[in-house]
Amino acid sequence: MSSLPDVYLQTRFRSSAPVLQWPKAFAIITAWPTTGEIWSEEEIQIQAKLLQEVLEQRNVWRVELTGYSPTDGHSEPGWAVDLNFDEACTLGLCFRQHAIYWIVEDKLFVSLCDSERQCVEVGSFREYMD
Repeated sequence: MSSLPDVYLQTRFRSSAPVLQWPKAFAIITAWPTTGEIWSEEEIQIQAKLLQEVLEQRNVWRVELTGYSPTDGHSEPGWAVDLNFDEACTLGLCFRQHAIYWIVEDKLFVSLCDSERQCVEVGSFREYMD
């Protein structure tokens, strides 16, 4: 497996509203530029809206969630969504994502979306939520 940038292991999360119950397993996915890529603000907004529409069409549990860097403040609005691991990785690829987060019973993992899919444990999801 190719190495993951450290930023993936340091990312924290926040929700604009309290979440009373999380699914047993879910993914966190965004439609923002992959680390190192630069997209126009217009392209970011188009992709973010399209991801929201795709998730609405799938009619699955979802909560808006923002991932952010505690060191530089960079943030990416996205979704915690009740998809299985492979569905989430495939959807990530559709939106040009390098990686997704995967949570199982409070264990936070990160995985590449491509053929090298493999969960790397980060820690307790609750400990990464603000």
